[in-house]
Amino acid sequence: MTEKELVKQAIQAREKSYSPYSHFMVGACLETQDGTCYTGCNVENAAYTPTNCAERTAFFKAVSEGERAFKRIAIAGGPKDGEKQFCTPCGVCRQVMMEFCEPESFQIIVAKSEEEYEVHTLSELLPKGFGPENLDR
Repeated sequence: MTEKELVKQAIQAREKSYSPYSHFMVGACLETQDGTCYTGCNVENAAYTPTNCAERTAFFKAVSEGERAFKRIAIAGGPKDGEKQFCTPCGVCRQVMMEFCEPESFQIIVAKSEEEYEVHTLSELLPKGFGPENLDR
């Protein structure tokens, strides 16, 4: 799958966002090492704390299906009635990525459109991250 195709799926996933409080819609498309894709959107809650980000939704769907090897994720976000913007993952989502991904090679694609996007590695967005290897004895 190309970067543009991954971004397109993230933009489509954004349309399923449940964001009645922030009105900030986010979609994500997560690609596994074997090319399987899992999408997610943000799901808000009136109590705020139970809200789940699009990135974690995609990861949790994939992990619940037995996936453990990930290549990259595309993220598209922005206000419901506004322009899409480069939407990097929150700290909690970056930590979830750290649990399952190789920080130097896992790519995070943040997109405004299929034509306008940036590619980062997890290590760029979460330098000196804490992961499973920190607990190896």
